[in-house]
Amino acid sequence: MYETVLVEADGALGRLTLNRPEKLNPLSAETLAEIAMAAQWFNTQPHVKVVIVSGKGRAFSAGADLGTFAGQQDGDLRATADQGRLMAEAIESMRAVSIAAVQGWCVGGGLVLVAACDLRVASESAQFSIPEVDLGIPLAWGGIPRLVREIGPALTKELVMTCRPFDAAEAHSAGFLNRVVADEALDAAAMELANSLAQKASHALFSTKRHVNAVTGQMVGAMRSWSDADGLVVALRDGECTAARDAYLKRRRR
Repeated sequence: MYETVLVEADGALGRLTLNRPEKLNPLSAETLAEIAMAAQWFNTQPHVKVVIVSGKGRAFSAGADLGTFAGQQDGDLRATADQGRLMAEAIESMRAVSIAAVQGWCVGGGLVLVAACDLRVASESAQFSIPEVDLGIPLAWGGIPRLVREIGPALTKELVMTCRPFDAAEAHSAGFLNRVVADEALDAAAMELANSLAQKASHALFSTKRHVNAVTGQMVGAMRSWSDADGLVVALRDGECTAARDAYLKRRRR
């Protein structure tokens, strides 16, 4: 069923692992669809209470695979541009509690995936970046409301508009991360947190998740993100945005 992710369930614990480590786990259209499919599959597993979301290899995710959009016509382009939103909503609405375990780089769309998880643990050396504006595109996939929810509007504007990288210590200080641990302790820390939650009664656990999500949903209006794909399509067609994207990619190749 899955070509780019690993999906496992063992009793109360599930795992969803991005599995293209040689490419730093980019989020292609196929991967986005498979993440959403995996979240829906976990919903059919009544014993799974907690799902650890991670990336295999030296990075969590290098973010959206821009090659996905190449050569697509408008109708197909919009559908592809909307897949990231559907992925994030599938993770956020998943019945089980999700724990993101982040190592290495977590970039752009990868950060949106992490923001859609309920809890977040990162290694000390983890690095975060939101380069979309430098690429001439808006941060889409419901990333803006989720960041506003977690770190507030002022810091969201700064990080998204300046595109400056930030480390795990700053992410934790801002309230984005629950825990920061030594690099070698990441897997154990995520598992410890997952096991502690797995001991709780399912109804109380899931009710708490849904209650918190209902409250924050009213605060930040994440449901409006259905229009993110339209802004992304415009940016992909806009001449100034295309020039900015080409310049950014040229600098990265040097």
